Amino acid sequence: MNDSASQNPLVAGLAEDQVAQPCTLVIFGGGGDLSRRKLLPAVYNQALDGALPANFAVLGVALETMDDASYREFAREGVERFSRHPLDPRHWPDFERMLHYQQGSFDDPETYRRLKQRLEEIEPAFGIPGNRVFYLAIPPRLIETCVENLNAAGLVQPTGGDHPFSRIIVEKPIGHDLDSARQVNNILGANFDESQIYRIDHYLGKETVQNILVMRFGNSIFEPLWNAKHIDHVQITVAEEEGVGTRAGYYDRAGALRDMVQNHILQLLTLIAMEPPWAMKADVIRDHRQDVLNCLRPITPESIGSCVVRAQYGPGFHNGEDVPGYRREPGVAQDSTTETYVALKVFIDNWRWAGVPIYIRTGKRLPKRVSEIAVHFKSIPPILFNADADHPLEPNVLALSIQPNEGLSLRIATKLPGPKVRIYPVKMDFRYGSTFGDQSPEAYERLLLDVMAGDATLFMRRDAVETSWVFIENILNAWERSRSRWLPEYSAGTWGPLEADRLIETERRRWRLL
Repeated sequence: MNDSASQNPLVAGLAEDQVAQPCTLVIFGGGGDLSRRKLLPAVYNQALDGALPANFAVLGVALETMDDASYREFAREGVERFSRHPLDPRHWPDFERMLHYQQGSFDDPETYRRLKQRLEEIEPAFGIPGNRVFYLAIPPRLIETCVENLNAAGLVQPTGGDHPFSRIIVEKPIGHDLDSARQVNNILGANFDESQIYRIDHYLGKETVQNILVMRFGNSIFEPLWNAKHIDHVQITVAEEEGVGTRAGYYDRAGALRDMVQNHILQLLTLIAMEPPWAMKADVIRDHRQDVLNCLRPITPESIGSCVVRAQYGPGFHNGEDVPGYRREPGVAQDSTTETYVALKVFIDNWRWAGVPIYIRTGKRLPKRVSEIAVHFKSIPPILFNADADHPLEPNVLALSIQPNEGLSLRIATKLPGPKVRIYPVKMDFRYGSTFGDQSPEAYERLLLDVMAGDATLFMRRDAVETSWVFIENILNAWERSRSRWLPEYSAGTWGPLEADRLIETERRRWRLL
């Protein structure tokens, strides 16, 4: 290996992947939909790929009436329907013996006493040295009682020394505003050390998201251009094709700003905008991401009209069928002012990004399911090939596709064949599926392995959660003071309201066609 490469802390960090350690994965809510669709298939795929530690077991804890045998059937049905790998009958018997179940109520201390006893029976049989990962696949209101009962039952080991590890995974949302987020974090912090807490955002486990750092800091061509001198603006789009569906009870209290921007999108923004890290270590990366959040320009009541658009989907079409507007969905209040679409113009007030607008849009009932980050570089000077003011050349765009087809593309100008000089924009495309063949691991697969390995790089730290809420709460408070009873509407199956187009077009830009 080249000496300079071997001494490079970034290369070293990427080369020295941490290894998943022997442990028991305890899933609170192990009989629920998240376990059936995501967690159990993720563990099965890890087993098929040979990524699980040699000594490993799963214990599901839930209210549903099941025993070990019926839980294994529950897991098998989830794997058959949702697994990346098809179920292999030859491998299944070895896998299902890892799966165990305990019925119990999350607010009953007896559940935790029996849980401790059950773990002490399972772990010696599988050669597990007492290491445990607790996954809270439960409603947020149950977090407090769950973590306090875990601690009271002696299931939380201290950090350091020769103690077995105890780690806890918490699903979003972390609160519904700043105060409630602090309350959740205080509860977690009173029972677990911050190093034991893994706040999960499945977006950060996607291959393209992980590839952002490699793309930026593993290639010499991008980083010199990654600043306000060369970048005109950035667009982040997270579009959902479906409506509110069965989530109306949650969604009507949350809305697009809380549900998507506070969690997923601001985290994507930090990866795109962060400074180069000096090492691929969890807190180094998270410190640099936190710096971006600290530099977000607050959206004030005076600026909200020019920086934020919210709307609801009205009646329209989906796959050729009529669909109702948001207020006509089952479970939604008829006078709801919950936004199903939000577009923002944000700024990062630091040296690298000063003056570069970042446009964010997310919504339900849009034409397709797609998530993308598009970096729009500045136009070339209006001379030579760009001298025609009526037909300017399209600027270069680097687009990172997060879903459904993970990859990236770069739009460049090239000459059409022929005797005349005619310019045409073309895309240089990279797709994970076509380049590497096999389907990429699901986000939960990567993230679960990271927790087993003790790698918190892709997880949210307490300060990131609370700083994000500070930014979001400025907008929520301004909306609350406005007392709007009606929001702009966009027809289901369209790309959003006209107001969102005006947000970007007033500055002679336009949303990308996806």
